[in-house]
Amino acid sequence: MSPLIALCSNQQTLSGYGALHQLPTLLGHTAGDVLLFASPSFLASAHWATLAPHIAATLVDIVTVTHEASPQQLNDWVTTWRGRCRTVVAIGGGSTLDAGKAFSTLACHPLPAERYLEKIGDTALTAERLTFLAIPTTAGTGSEVTQNAVVTDTAVLKTKASLRHPNLVPDYAILDPALLRGTPAAVLANCGIDAFTHLFEAYLSRQANPLTRALSLTGLRLFVEAWPFLADSDTRGEAAREKMLNASWLGGLCLASAGLGVIHGIAGELGALKPWHHGKVCGQLLLPFFDRLAENENEAQQSLLHELNHQLFPLAQQQFPAQHLKLWITDNACSPFWQTTERLTPAEVTAIAERATNKYSLVDYSAADRAGLIIRAWPEGHH
Repeated sequence: MSPLIALCSNQQTLSGYGALHQLPTLLGHTAGDVLLFASPSFLASAHWATLAPHIAATLVDIVTVTHEASPQQLNDWVTTWRGRCRTVVAIGGGSTLDAGKAFSTLACHPLPAERYLEKIGDTALTAERLTFLAIPTTAGTGSEVTQNAVVTDTAVLKTKASLRHPNLVPDYAILDPALLRGTPAAVLANCGIDAFTHLFEAYLSRQANPLTRALSLTGLRLFVEAWPFLADSDTRGEAAREKMLNASWLGGLCLASAGLGVIHGIAGELGALKPWHHGKVCGQLLLPFFDRLAENENEAQQSLLHELNHQLFPLAQQQFPAQHLKLWITDNACSPFWQTTERLTPAEVTAIAERATNKYSLVDYSAADRAGLIIRAWPEGHH
């Protein structure tokens, strides 16, 4: 028997080159009084210069987001803007989208942000929030369709946790691959491997069912078609970035419905200690995880891996699907996302491994197993 699955998606998702130009029309269907959350790179772009005059009349102000929001930042934004806007638009990477998403619900809640956070909070969110539109400028997090907003505090609370409610799924998502033009190859690779990890962990999740696995598989096919050409500047690159943006959206849908695994269990705890790029962290953990998958004899997991390999690479059947996937991904990457000069101390490795969970992994990984994955991902730092 498959587990019960709740699929929560956007009211509308507009996808394709030029989709950003539909934003003024969409805003015509909202209550107006727009507070814009945006990344600095978007605000400096020609896209913003073109768009700004068309939404200026309804724009209350702009909040520039440079990193993952902390509870303290969110509380300050709520204090400043509560009651002064009725619609929130977020344009940027996952951090920007999550910041806007978090604000859109906290503006309708009376308590400080930390009271509603998973792990440390004591109060559940209600369904109340402002109208919210999400427009990603990176292809990785899938935040434009997820039910959670990540909040990070590496300074005071030492936690990375989510605000979560089905109603946090944005009303509207706009997927315009033109916003990815000119993105550095390293950013494309770090975000793209995050999308892959979402799809892959959801596919292997013990919470998955035939519907979510079909969605995961669709996203993984798009990833495979896009990955080798992601940073190309020709029409092949244009097509690849559109496919990756749609793969990222599917990854967000799947992670929200089927859950993730040990990679994200570790990445969440590591992110509470280090301000490292989340996608890159997942990518560095992914490679030793492939090795573990190859060593593991869990029958259900091996069956899923063989089926996945058959679906993605029907002309290149391999006896060892996990190792084949690992080699294919590294051989076709536009940037070596696995290379790093970052360091973790033995004490940090132990703390992360002990606090991390396996989430919805098919196989149970002990704290020692998790520490092993961390050490293999950052071998130079463990002395």
